[in-house]
Amino acid sequence: MTPTITAFERSPDGGKGLARDTRVRWALEELGQAYEVRLVSFGAMKEPAHMALHPFGQIPTLQEDGLALFETGAIVLHLAQQHPGLLPEDTQARARAVSWMFAALSTVEPPILELTMARLFERDKPWHAERLPILEARVRTRLEQLSARLGDAEWLDGAFSAGDLMMVHVLLRLRSTGLLDEFPRLAAYVARAEARPAYQRAFAAQLAVNTRPA
Repeated sequence: MTPTITAFERSPDGGKGLARDTRVRWALEELGQAYEVRLVSFGAMKEPAHMALHPFGQIPTLQEDGLALFETGAIVLHLAQQHPGLLPEDTQARARAVSWMFAALSTVEPPILELTMARLFERDKPWHAERLPILEARVRTRLEQLSARLGDAEWLDGAFSAGDLMMVHVLLRLRSTGLLDEFPRLAAYVARAEARPAYQRAFAAQLAVNTRPA
């Protein structure tokens, strides 16, 4: 059965690749797996049919052979475990790659999301000017740590893995802030990942959805 993922009918970012379905599209492209996409409107995301797939009414979801999954970390990990290409064969290297997946979602993404939300929705608050530098400092701390660990390596731990995929997609949210440019190693790391043919296909697929006539 060809897996089916859900994606925004119209992404809030207009197809810039920041919506989380990009992570799943990218993983499937890296693995060489065909997939189908079911587009969901913001209204339909809160209806019972979709809530049965995703209890928080979000995207993406994955349906395959009677299995329904939500949360991108769980979906990408499942796909990587089912098909070769995104997790090393060596047991210890495989475990480290999974650790980087969790690090991307649990350690690096939260301060980035907090900064993103503040920049988008809190500009009119009286405390915005004071709070923004605090949030930026938290992100810089994580970027400094990540850059130090990456060093001059091409990827986080040997060959490109699901850990890199998740980490790069998290870092892409910083592009509009200019913070990523302060860390040349990380900026180059992200650029290498974006240049991968699988990412290019995933990005183009999402862009096509968001630029089609309404």
